[in-house]
Order: sequence, then structure tokens, then C-alpha cells
Amino acid sequence: MPKLPVRLLGVLAALTGLLTAPGPRPAAAASLPDSLWFDAQASATLTVGGGRFADGLGREVVLRGYNVSGETKLEENGGLPFASVADARRSAAALRTLGGGNTVRFLLSWAHAEPTRGQADTAYLAAVTDQMRAFLDAGIRVVPDFHQDLYSRHLFDEGSWYTGDGAPKWAVDAGNYPAESCGICLFWGQNITQNQAVTKASYDFWHNAYGVQDAFLDTAGKTMAYLEQHLSGDEFAGVVGFDPFNEPYAGTYDSGQSSRGWEQNVLWPFYERFRARMDTAGWQDKPAFVEPNLFWNANLDFQKQEGGLLDAGTIGPRYVFNTHFYDQKAISGVFMWGKATDGQYAADFRTVRDRALGLGTAAIVSEFGHPLTGSVSDKAPTVVKAMYQALDSRLPGASWWSDPAASGPVLSGTQWQWDLYNGRHHELMNGNPGKVLTSGDAWNDEDLSAVALDDSGAAVLRQDARLLDRLYPSATAGTTVAFTYEDRSRDGSTALTWNPVPGSLPNVAQLVGSGQYGLLVWRSDGTAAPTELHLPASFPAASTTVVSDLGSAAGLPAYTRTTPIAVANEPGGTGSKRLLLTASGVGTVHYALVTNGATAPSASRLDAARTELSAWVAQEIG
Repeated sequence: MPKLPVRLLGVLAALTGLLTAPGPRPAAAASLPDSLWFDAQASATLTVGGGRFADGLGREVVLRGYNVSGETKLEENGGLPFASVADARRSAAALRTLGGGNTVRFLLSWAHAEPTRGQADTAYLAAVTDQMRAFLDAGIRVVPDFHQDLYSRHLFDEGSWYTGDGAPKWAVDAGNYPAESCGICLFWGQNITQNQAVTKASYDFWHNAYGVQDAFLDTAGKTMAYLEQHLSGDEFAGVVGFDPFNEPYAGTYDSGQSSRGWEQNVLWPFYERFRARMDTAGWQDKPAFVEPNLFWNANLDFQKQEGGLLDAGTIGPRYVFNTHFYDQKAISGVFMWGKATDGQYAADFRTVRDRALGLGTAAIVSEFGHPLTGSVSDKAPTVVKAMYQALDSRLPGASWWSDPAASGPVLSGTQWQWDLYNGRHHELMNGNPGKVLTSGDAWNDEDLSAVALDDSGAAVLRQDARLLDRLYPSATAGTTVAFTYEDRSRDGSTALTWNPVPGSLPNVAQLVGSGQYGLLVWRSDGTAAPTELHLPASFPAASTTVVSDLGSAAGLPAYTRTTPIAVANEPGGTGSKRLLLTASGVGTVHYALVTNGATAPSASRLDAARTELSAWVAQEIG
């Protein structure tokens, strides 16, 4: 999760071991609504290779979406993301159509999966599976995450200022931990390093005191086996992998131990044990989404700790480098007074890309975001825009057009968070009937949900739709060379334009005007299936213009196998749209400019823009 100068902790509670009688796997689900001829093969288990995610057709895949949901950290719905499957389905549809997501990081609770030591709660696992299925049925990929923050809510007193989530009560009772106290703490995350109950419990988990880590792994194995057995083969293919542990931190280091040494000698062996449980539970073809020490990429020097799985060697394709990023300077309200600007996080996200490259695997930023209320919420429009910009490209907008070959791979990411119940909770904090929390995320004064329900019960965005529902290459038939998206999102009434089309391309600039635009350059691999880009709702087919080496289109025709530039629904029946670009050749460089800024452009304008873009690609890419 996101807050404060002293970031969140990671001593969670999750699981592994096998459930009892396997039972027959459910019958395979019918093809998702709106599927095309290639979608069934594409939806086979996602793999990792060559530093990228790849679908069943070998296309390069970008995972984009949200965390579902911080509700799991609360008790009001028994550690489930939703009160009902109907709410899960409503959330999934909104996430697809309003938020533009194709993936969720799906939170689970160890405390509710194993409320009694050694006994998996199959009623909880069944409810989790049903809610997860709601997203899979909507064509959304899922990464389960056994979540924890501050180890466990059971460490905290009824009258405490703070709370946690993760480990069950029996695991806390085993430790006889000191009374919790953070001292003078302005942010909940300071408990990670200052609350002795939290640090001692975290230390015990990593050292398997009282056998708690063994129990966690057993429950994780049982949970994974349950999901593998109770989802159909097609549904299980949509489960990308598993996040073993949220925001891991040692609690305290042993004498002479460094953060890097802890990662090497304590954290990585835990991941290897978890990986073995995945294999036993039938997840052998899916990667573990492993996180480094949570402070490895802190952007405050006094918090930063050496890490990033520097001694793990080459870990792909059975692991994914999985990290979080919050701007602690901006959240502090002290260390960054202004707002984020063009390229603000290019270096931070470049570090993520480089670590994944060094590890020989793909990367995902599985949490990022910024508070939407409170004293620093005015920074949110620029901070989140700059984070999405850094996911899209290694470069600031100011240098993208002059050096597109350095743009790099498009990073996958899931924003924190997507909580339908935002502002409508009824959470008894630490079980205290005198502290009923209703506002925000109802957890340690956080408020980061991108969505909420209005008075009619409809899902509505709490952030600019231009910022969240984004154009991005969801599946590239080949290798992405460069990508940028100028969303023109707003900070108040001010449109933020950080990557204007340069004056050296006057016809392209006139075609785009003041509209949104994206530009993808890719090298094809001969795959017959098309390259896909998610089309935001702000890009209706009739008023979307594409200029490409494949041709030009002012208004998008419906997809056929012989139509090089076309539009179709995304699988899942939600009505969300995708742009389909069918290219030939192996190793051939292609480009496509996509904009909603043009109004009935003339054929001569399209031809002139295409001439400019072709010359630019030849000069900059070759």
C-alpha cells in the first residue's frame, strides 16, 4: 500500500500445501463473449521470456489495471474483496469500461484462509474463487496476492491509532509480542520500523519462529491447489501467477546483516520455498511475482536500503520482478513542495526496467498511486500522470521524439486501488464498536481508490478518465520499439501536455491538434494475429484517426482478417474496445499514430502526416 515517508511493510501471511481430495476440474468455460478467431489461443497461460510477458501466440503483453481491493484488509466483509459476487461482477465491468484495465492484483487474506491453525477455510476459498471468476469472465487477467501490512491487525489494541492486516490471530498469540506502540508517528507506515510488536512479529515470520512461515506456506499451497481445482482450464489460464508476499521487510536485521544480505539469505530462500509449493499445487507453468525489500527503491535517501534482488542471479522465466513505487517525497508534504512534472519518475522506473533486465525476466509495478484527499492530494493529478508516463516509456516527453529508440519496453502496472465501497465502508477499527470507519478506504486514513459508487449505485471514477482509461499496447505481434501516450489529463482546469508533437512534423501536429494521441513503433514477428491497443472510451471508432505504414483511417472499420486497421470489442462482453493492427513481415518496423483530435481530416492531410511519420521513423529507428 501506499503512504508516508516510511513506506509500508511487508510481512504478510500467505500460503501453500495441498488441499485434500482434488475433485474433478470444472468443465471448460465457453469462449468469452466478443472473442475473435485468435483469442482462444492468445488466452493460453501467460509466459515470461526474453524479458517480457507473452501470450499463447507469442505476442508481447502489457498488463495494466488495479489492485482489487483494499476491502480485503478490512473485516466488514470477512476479508473478501467484495460483499457479493454481484458486486465483483459490477466492479469488473467498471474496471474494464471506465478504468481501461486488463489485469487485477487480487488481494487475499491469510487470516481468513487459515483462521484455525492447520485448517484451510474452504468456505472462504470458495467465496474468493467465485469473486475471482467474475474478473476472469470479464476477460481480465488475475494475479492473486496474499496481502499483509504491519503483519496483522491482531497486533493492535482496540483503541489504537493504527491497524494492520495479514496474519491470523493464532500466529500473533504464539509470539507473546510486546504492547504495540509507534511512539510519535505521523504516518501509519512508520510502524514498519518503529513499532516493536510489528518488527518482532515480522522478524519471527522470516525466521520461522513457532513454525509460522511453514504454516503460511502450507496454507498458500492449499489455496493455490483449491484455485487450480475449482477454476476451469480456461479460467485458470487467466490467472497469471502469484504474488507470494506483499512488501517484504526484515522487521529487524541480525547483527552484521545488511538489507542486501537479508534479501539473499532470508528472502530469496523463502521465495524458492514458495515456488516449490506452486509447482506442487499445479502452478508450475506460472511465475511467482516476487518483491524485493520494500525500501530498495525509496526516493528518500534516509529510507533507501540496498536491494532489488541483486544476488538472485538470472531468475526468469519462473519469476517476475515485482515492485511498488510511491513518491514518498510528494506524500510527505515536506520534501516536495510543488507538483510533478514531465519525466519526474523516468529515472525511478528506468531502475525497475534495468533490474528486470539484469534478472532476465519481466517487470511489473504492482502498486503505485497517490492520496486523493488530504493535505497533499492536490499533487495527485500530476504525480499519477508522471507515473503512467514512466510506465509507458523510459523517456520524458521533452526528449521522446528526438530519441524514440531509447523509449524501451512498456512496463506493466496495477494502480492502488479499485474499491467500490470507497467512502461507504462500515469498518469497526480493530473490532472497536466506538470507532466505525466509513470514509475513504477505511484503513489508516488512506484514500486512494480510483473508483466509488454514486448515490444511484453506479460506479464512477474519482480521477480524470483521461488519466486512467489509457491507450496502451495490450498485445504486440512482435517487439515494441517505442511507445508514448499524451493523455491531456487535467490538473483542475489545466490540460497537462508533456509530449506535444514537435514543430518539425507540422502535418502530424495539425492532425492531432489539442486531442489525445498515442504512437506505437514495433518490429513485427510474422504472427498472423494482430497487434492490439486498448482504445479508451474517449476514442470512439467513428472519430478515431489512425495514420500508419499499414494505411490510414479516419473512422475505424469493423475487424476482419483482411482489414489492416480495425476496431473490435475486447473479450469479456463489457463493450470495451481494442484497435487491431494486422502487419506482415518478420523484423519489419511498423508504426501507428492514434488520435481523437482530428475532425474529418482530408485525404491530403492524412497523406502528408503519413509522409512525415515515415520519414521520422526511417531517420530515428531505421
